[in-house]
Amino acid sequence: MKHIKKFSGLALITAGAVVLAGCSAGGAAEGNGEAAELESLSIMAPYLVTNAPADGNEVLAALEDIAGVELDITWVPNSSYLDKTNITLAGDDIPQVMIIQGKDPGFVRNAEAGAFWDLTDYLDDYPNLKTTFPEVQHAASVNGKVYGIFRARDVMRAAVIIRKDWLANVGLETPETTEDLYEVAKAFTEQDPDGNGADDTYGLIIPKWPGAIGSNSPYDVIETWFGAGNRWTERDGELVPSFTTDEWLDAVEYEKELVDGGYVNPDYTTFDSATWNEPFLNGKGGIIIDVHSRAGQLMNLLKESDPDGFDQYVDIAGNLTGPDGELHAHPTTGYSGFLAIPKTNVRTEAELRAVLEVLDKLNSAEAGPILNNGIEGETYTLDGDLAVAVDDAPQELKDAVLSYSQLGMNVTGFQGYLPQQATEYEQEMYDKRKQIEASDTEHAVYDEAAAYVSQTYVSKGAQLDVIVSDARIQYIAGQIDLDGLKDAVALWRSSGGDDIIAEINELSSQN
Repeated sequence: MKHIKKFSGLALITAGAVVLAGCSAGGAAEGNGEAAELESLSIMAPYLVTNAPADGNEVLAALEDIAGVELDITWVPNSSYLDKTNITLAGDDIPQVMIIQGKDPGFVRNAEAGAFWDLTDYLDDYPNLKTTFPEVQHAASVNGKVYGIFRARDVMRAAVIIRKDWLANVGLETPETTEDLYEVAKAFTEQDPDGNGADDTYGLIIPKWPGAIGSNSPYDVIETWFGAGNRWTERDGELVPSFTTDEWLDAVEYEKELVDGGYVNPDYTTFDSATWNEPFLNGKGGIIIDVHSRAGQLMNLLKESDPDGFDQYVDIAGNLTGPDGELHAHPTTGYSGFLAIPKTNVRTEAELRAVLEVLDKLNSAEAGPILNNGIEGETYTLDGDLAVAVDDAPQELKDAVLSYSQLGMNVTGFQGYLPQQATEYEQEMYDKRKQIEASDTEHAVYDEAAAYVSQTYVSKGAQLDVIVSDARIQYIAGQIDLDGLKDAVALWRSSGGDDIIAEINELSSQN
């Protein structure tokens, strides 16, 4: 393959972290908006399947036809991708585009040192890179500067998954509010929803959560519903952690009332999240607050055990209206890493624009179905506007599609065909999920500090947050009282939390 000229490396490794010396953004073409000639584009990307795509495969050929250049992709196993990223940046063979999987401290230091192009003022010049999700792009930025084109993921995934047959048996409707949820959980515990005459059911199924505050646990979702914000929120002109608000305390009190009433599985402090589905399937618990795709998992499992009646068990609701009468929907970050452009091998603005032109084509309506569905007639066929998977497609081709999907950006919305479901009921439930997702996204409560990187939080924030998440569980379990919970928040603040708040607000004021 042909390549444009490669330049010398720019990296130093110090104290186990990659620190890159910045290059000038200048060049003969700087400021004139013109693009250089580009014959090939080198990219480093992870693959999550067993084998990387073979050279010359059909997916690559189709993408190169659209891009107008050869795509020289270095595939790296996902399990070793971070290590490979650091090694590559420390060497002298740096690609023009790198998939960066997150805002880890090494990337943040490199970006702020000038090792990657700041794309903030460039992306709007390209119709397929000008995002329709500005909140997500801001969240993916580093202190307000966009160092990569984010890889979009579903913004809205939170859902209430509920036993439809139990709802019918207790004469209640799918919940719409947090008050409704409480009443359903109570009825599922007290009114023998499975009709076996035994006191052996409960409402909510909550596992021991492996993450701290702000890790999308059922508790975090409920707290957003109550108006506490999503990790960080604004109060009186200042960004503050959600757990410093009165609404958060109200939500935790609600969670405690659910536990005190016996409306949650009694082993919620030890229950393994890997077996989260089992009480729902076995008729012990009736409600799960999690991502909406779990509803599809449950339906598939029920279909295996009861192929004739599996459509009687599962219903879903979206985010629930809180006590204030407002819908505060709990979103994801909306992205999974981004495509960043190192300055080592893209030295001038003209070269940058040439790279961006290719990436713009790779995020077009023509490229989207290839990245998301594969090759029409070989990996999928169309039934209307829905993709029907070709089951006997070669495995290596199906694996290739999964690998090339890692290049997908979708910053203007999903570029591809949604999958057709196996049965009418499953299609109905999938369509309902998508409708809920679209509606709830209009009420998404984004983390207002997601863009900002507090150095104190980088060094000890994760340890500090455990102080609050542990205290939350202790309060819900009755091991400490309300003053003890408030004391834990005060300990978080005095142990470095106040420094984090100050740093976040200083960064916010600069953007």
